[in-house]
Amino acid sequence: MTALRILAEAAWPDPDAREPEPLPPLPGFAASSFNPLVAETAERCLRARHGAAPAPGRTALLLASAGGDRATARAIETAAADTGRRMPPLLFFQSNPNAVLGHIAARWGLTGPVVAISPAQAPPPGRVPQDALDLAELLLADGDAEQVLVIAAEQADPAEDGGDTGDGNAGPGGTDRAVALLVTTA
Repeated sequence: MTALRILAEAAWPDPDAREPEPLPPLPGFAASSFNPLVAETAERCLRARHGAAPAPGRTALLLASAGGDRATARAIETAAADTGRRMPPLLFFQSNPNAVLGHIAARWGLTGPVVAISPAQAPPPGRVPQDALDLAELLLADGDAEQVLVIAAEQADPAEDGGDTGDGNAGPGGTDRAVALLVTTA
């Protein structure tokens, strides 16, 4: 495979910040910090390269998350499965990881493929799984995109960490983490 060239990168939380800042709310997404985490990390990365939206060229979106949106899964389990009540439509919508990718694509005018994968295990914080980088190379080699925004996001487990507070801080023991790389071929 060809080597990738990093055009821009971003992380949540900001490694240079003294205090963890709250994630900005994301209209249309509730009960979980996962989708705001992905959107804010993507936003930071795209702004670092392009300034303001829209982004030029064909940009693919690739989300890698071993754990996915744990808080929404737990909310669905609590709201519907445990009580036998009908699941709120908003939770159903946001439980699909491509929903937030569609939001990012629409906001930035991205016209490349949209892909979400679940690697076998989460990489160390601040790292993108190798299989996500391999897939980004394939998307570029096939000509499906001129650049790929690769986002690796892991939400702290709300059950283990005191519940999802919705601001990127899952509770006493954990913090949601994401990294984004905008890559092209070398």
